[in-house]
Amino acid sequence: MKRFQRTKEDFVCENCGNNVTGNGYTNHCPACLYSKHVDINPGDRMAECGGLMLPIDFEIKSGKYIIIHKCDTCGHQKKNRTSKEDNIKILLEIS
Repeated sequence: MKRFQRTKEDFVCENCGNNVTGNGYTNHCPACLYSKHVDINPGDRMAECGGLMLPIDFEIKSGKYIIIHKCDTCGHQKKNRTSKEDNIKILLEIS
């Protein structure tokens, strides 16, 4: 099984309603940083939960921000890299 599948798709953020244009690596809304629990491995869309993934914290690794998301339905946590489009001000307000 692949550990990563590039899945390019656009979506409407279920938290803030922002229209997000996906690039195949997009896994959260750049406006509010919320994600959705849809993957077991990145891009596979195999998770059955479907809950909203809240940005609960962040860490800095090799000089880059990493968002820590937690599913509001099942409690699953995962880490996602930020992108240049992300609202870093929101990220910094989390901690």
